[in-house]
Amino acid sequence: MDRFEAMSILVAVADGGSLSQASRKLKIPLASVSRKLSELESYLNVKLLTRTTRALEFTDYGRSYVAHCRRILDDISEAERAVTGEYTAPKGILTITAPIVFGKIHIIPILSEFLKAYPEVDVQLMLTDRGVDLLEEKIDLALRIGELPSSSLIAVRVGEIRHLTCGSSFYFKKRLKPKNPQDLQSHDCISITALGASKNWVFYSGKSKLNVAIRPRLEVTTAEAGIEAAVLGVGITRALSYQVSSYLNNNKLEIILEDYEPDPWPVHLVHAAGRIVPLKLRAFLDFAKPRLKLALSNINNRK
Repeated sequence: MDRFEAMSILVAVADGGSLSQASRKLKIPLASVSRKLSELESYLNVKLLTRTTRALEFTDYGRSYVAHCRRILDDISEAERAVTGEYTAPKGILTITAPIVFGKIHIIPILSEFLKAYPEVDVQLMLTDRGVDLLEEKIDLALRIGELPSSSLIAVRVGEIRHLTCGSSFYFKKRLKPKNPQDLQSHDCISITALGASKNWVFYSGKSKLNVAIRPRLEVTTAEAGIEAAVLGVGITRALSYQVSSYLNNNKLEIILEDYEPDPWPVHLVHAAGRIVPLKLRAFLDFAKPRLKLALSNINNRK
């Protein structure tokens, strides 16, 4: 029996909550997962988990053993990184994930400079708007927009994003600008469903929350489509500040109802906790953090 393999399977079962999840994650047959766990229990002469048709639960011995396995596997991983030189010089493959539009606008330019400065580091960039599990998908670093759930991950704040309400001069030549959120009820609106509620926009007056029912003349699934429609004068839309910054800069859109904006959303660089941070990751954090802070500050200071 390969004990390290058995430990890896047991940890995968604990993380996924089922044998089938571990089977999918590790890409090994379900029967093999079950057999290797049985072999491990026989070797240890102790019951690690109880299995029924409805649930899987770890025994006290199982929970304790999983914790030890995690530490052992982490130590092995760190030893391998040390031997391959990841702790002596920035080198190897760095895997990063970010939201699609943010990644295209801000991460790609930073990576262009970073790769020139660190020729021994290669980068795999995953641009997606879905939530990515860093541990399960073996991601080194994620850029996250919004409040973070409680977790063991390490988060480095690099700025914040405003949630803006915008329209074009073409539209405002036909219609008076709204003076307060309630005025939106008589305006044509463009709803971007990826940003949340499509027919109810939230604003704030001081600490009071204002829920405004709007009429979406156009509903789109992506921010880029909604913003383009607003530029063409279809109506008023809401988008995140980094998504509309270039249009504001070129006077193709203008911000309205600033006094009623929701609180900005924080932006973090997030990575897994570890006793030692690989130098390729540390190098990128040190490289990207000041550049992102400057970029986000410049975006949010535009009027």
